Amino acid sequence: MNSVEAEGNSIDKAIDSALKRLGTTRDRVEIEIVSSAARGLFGIGGRKARIRATLRKPLDAESVVAALPAEPASSTASPARPHRSEHRARPAADTGRLAEHAQQVLQEIVDRIGVSVTVTADTQEQHILLDLKGDSSGVLIGRRGQMLDALEYLVNRIVARDESSSTRVIIDSQDYRERRRLSLEDLARRMADQAKKKRKPVTLNPMSPRDRRIVHLVLQGDPVLTTKSSGKGYFRKLVIIPAGAAKPTRNGE
Repeated sequence: MNSVEAEGNSIDKAIDSALKRLGTTRDRVEIEIVSSAARGLFGIGGRKARIRATLRKPLDAESVVAALPAEPASSTASPARPHRSEHRARPAADTGRLAEHAQQVLQEIVDRIGVSVTVTADTQEQHILLDLKGDSSGVLIGRRGQMLDALEYLVNRIVARDESSSTRVIIDSQDYRERRRLSLEDLARRMADQAKKKRKPVTLNPMSPRDRRIVHLVLQGDPVLTTKSSGKGYFRKLVIIPAGAAKPTRNGE
């Protein structure tokens, strides 16, 4: 049951009745007032307040990630682009205001999700770091960081629209980004050794662009290996190819 109608002597009482029937709290429903309460003449012909309560759809990382723009078909890895010298640093006041805005946006999003966490902001040299703190913050990491990536995408889109800024916002929780980076670097080296020993390409599971870039950067200095992304869409496979091995087909098979 996602929606109910309820009556009461007042709007508030009608809402309380609907919440009990749905078994939820006020912040998780949309309320539509069907009719307000009205008193009749001498107690005759009165009308109770009537509302319709509808459960909000929870923010789903997979649905948000599915809306992320697909990468170009080209799969060759490229190192990170250096910041152009003509890009001037933002004044501290502007960066502080931008960080505060991003913090408020993320706090509102997680409050609507219904997770009790606090968002803190830290202005770094080239980006703004938003950290999710609280006993329930782990919920917002998601499988392989998908929820963090989805939140990060949303906040960056909103801030870029409102502030016309190129400063990137990074969202983290419980040092997940660093732990994930170390894990991927270890995986990259192990799979690289395997590819060299077998002299065959090794294909990793589908990864986000952020995760693939970590693997690309770890292995880009190895003279006997090349790395390529295979597939279409946001999550693509990464193939580690040793020198002399047959290159994989376009589909990575």
